Amino acid sequence: MGEFVRIVQSVLDEISAQAARYPQIECCGLLGGRDGMITSIYPAANVLASGNAYEIAPKDLFRIMRQMRTDDVKLMGIYHSHPTGDNSPSPTDIARAFYLGAIHFIASPITCPGGRPPTSALRAFEIREGMVTELRIELMTVAHHIT
Repeated sequence: MGEFVRIVQSVLDEISAQAARYPQIECCGLLGGRDGMITSIYPAANVLASGNAYEIAPKDLFRIMRQMRTDDVKLMGIYHSHPTGDNSPSPTDIARAFYLGAIHFIASPITCPGGRPPTSALRAFEIREGMVTELRIELMTVAHHIT
């Protein structure tokens, strides 16, 4: 990846809307796209129904991956919310970053340590071999697909 990630505005809006709809649990899902731009969002249920962890059921992962193939997009990102913490990757997020090349988007309304507001309600990270790099989000205005 680079120092930035390209994503359509409407996909970011939908991630934020989901985080607001489920304020007590981590919302989650996958993001698809092509040509270096995330254009599609694939919401999933958090089977843990937890405010500090998420998991997508294997059957849902397979269903979403099949839909991505049908839509002719590739997996480009994973998103979830941190309703009870700031939107930096947690140790669990880092340990479970299994999909190399997938950008991790984390939404949170919570303030950062020291009472500072979050840098952004939504942040993007590249996580490789335990190393975390925050990416600048470059907003695009292309139509998207919500499955």
